[in-house]
Amino acid sequence: MKPNLKAIARSMGMALQKHSPEIMTGIGIAGMVATTILAVRATPKALLLIQEAEEVKSQTESSDEALTPVETIKATWRCYVPAAVTGALSMTCLIGASSVNVRRNAALATAYKLSESALKGYREKVIETIGEKKEQAVQDAVAKERINKSPVTNQEVIITEKGNTLCYDVISGRYFKSDIEKLKRAANDLSRRMLDEGYVSLNDFYYEIALPETKLGDELGWHVDNGLVDLRFSSQLAEDGTPCLVIDYQIAPKYDYTYAK
Repeated sequence: MKPNLKAIARSMGMALQKHSPEIMTGIGIAGMVATTILAVRATPKALLLIQEAEEVKSQTESSDEALTPVETIKATWRCYVPAAVTGALSMTCLIGASSVNVRRNAALATAYKLSESALKGYREKVIETIGEKKEQAVQDAVAKERINKSPVTNQEVIITEKGNTLCYDVISGRYFKSDIEKLKRAANDLSRRMLDEGYVSLNDFYYEIALPETKLGDELGWHVDNGLVDLRFSSQLAEDGTPCLVIDYQIAPKYDYTYAK
């Protein structure tokens, strides 16, 4: 079977585009290392050129004075051209990788906001159509499906010393031991804090309930103008038959939560 070169080239182009930040970062780091090596290698030659320039100066001007900074640069700059070019290209790659990541994060935040708005409108219409009780039944079914897809038997259960009830956090996908009243108290404490400080992060909530921080926890959070921290609970049975409290959020934590939207 004859290979489809066009399809292969297209796939390679898409892969390069997808991983361009990682590729440019790798090239940039390698370039900075190469810049250092080139500069070190150029130094002995530069020292010889300085010595020769000093000898010429002493012969032509009958002076034993050292070269001025300008004279030193004129004598040695060619030695460092490869290092300077490599360094400039490396910096360009690193700046380019950062720019791509910034654009992608902005696009992700926009997509997240649109999805959140659509989900909120859909939920409101569901409640209006079938009522709050049936909507809660739907949420319970979703919560049940979530813990079925991530069974407790395959997960580490984090012991927090905040209670003995098995809990499941839908955002981080972690099982832990806690207590519903302590979870509510943590949400209330954060809501009061929001009234003073304006916003809190998801990691602030995790800290209050003694869960380890996550990378995503720093990127997501709540702003007081968008609503307080309001937990939503669903009581389920884990795969091993243990009662499990599934924790969701009435108002989902958002990206760029430090200002109102």
